[in-house]
Amino acid sequence: MGKRLKLGAIGTGNIFKGVHMRGWKDHPEVELFALCDVAKDKAEALAEQYGVKHVFADYRELLAMDEIDIVDICTSNLYHSEIAVAALQAGKHVFCEKPDAVSPEEAQKMAEAAKQSGKTLMVMRNNRFRPASQFLKAYIENGHMGDVYTGRCGWIRRRGIPGKGGWFTTKELSGGGPLIDLGVHFIDLTVWLMGNPRPVSVVGATYCKFAGSNVSDSVHSQFGESQANGTFDVEDLATGFIRFDNGATLQIEFSWASNIEEEMNFLELRGSRAGASFKKGELKLFSEIEGILCDIAPRLPKDVGGHEKHLHHFVDVVQGHAEPVNTPETGVDMIKILSAIYESARTGSEVKL
Repeated sequence: MGKRLKLGAIGTGNIFKGVHMRGWKDHPEVELFALCDVAKDKAEALAEQYGVKHVFADYRELLAMDEIDIVDICTSNLYHSEIAVAALQAGKHVFCEKPDAVSPEEAQKMAEAAKQSGKTLMVMRNNRFRPASQFLKAYIENGHMGDVYTGRCGWIRRRGIPGKGGWFTTKELSGGGPLIDLGVHFIDLTVWLMGNPRPVSVVGATYCKFAGSNVSDSVHSQFGESQANGTFDVEDLATGFIRFDNGATLQIEFSWASNIEEEMNFLELRGSRAGASFKKGELKLFSEIEGILCDIAPRLPKDVGGHEKHLHHFVDVVQGHAEPVNTPETGVDMIKILSAIYESARTGSEVKL
């Protein structure tokens, strides 16, 4: 066991309480030392529940504490870069909820601050840690799928707009709608499985058709805080097409609301020796064996989403026990892709990267 790391958490809303806290509270090498939220009463309530002595409304006061080793950022997207850069400059290791930032320029600032400080910066990529993802990555790397040349991925909801009228639906604070909220998950996972080819161009389209609907059928709509008569200036659906330097391509679709049968996240990959589908939490492989077409359904361990495993991986990296599975540079590339899709949607033209 390594040194016990003192953790300061900035942003104590639903994503921290409902997801990150599970990964931190029972880790033997982490002590929850301080909490910060602009709504200080929320942080105080959580501090009382978990016996945390230090509570702040201003993140700068938390970063001024010499005792803190690692910082977890769970604020609205706009502030990810500002806080991460300040934390790195203060000598803290940083874990940040996705997306990395609201623009490539802000993501680049984070990457440069991490390099200059020598500290670890990692952004949530929990889907890489799911059992199906780990199995499929090894399956592809061992050559069983051959040349993986195209794919598609998405996360589509029937009615699942988070925090309507709040920061989720306010572009200045969020950077966009479902593309930046959900797309960062499955575009990252699919590109990683494809071997991280370099994107060279994108074309995309965005739509906003459900800003006036208050119907919900998704648990994910409970994230954020809804505000009556609040702002809704982001898309509720994004589609796109990405080309890579090795000739591979990827189709994408992400929505908070669409007239579809049901909510679903998915990815499909097509290789010269086999194909793969991950849909509704089930992985299937499609191949040809001895002249017979075969469908294979691996029996995998229980899937709990990967958040805790990624947080624990971050601790291992900080403690020097592991190499990072994702880096600030891959985060910059991800935000470049998302930004280019938004630009293509705005102009109606292909965008070169």
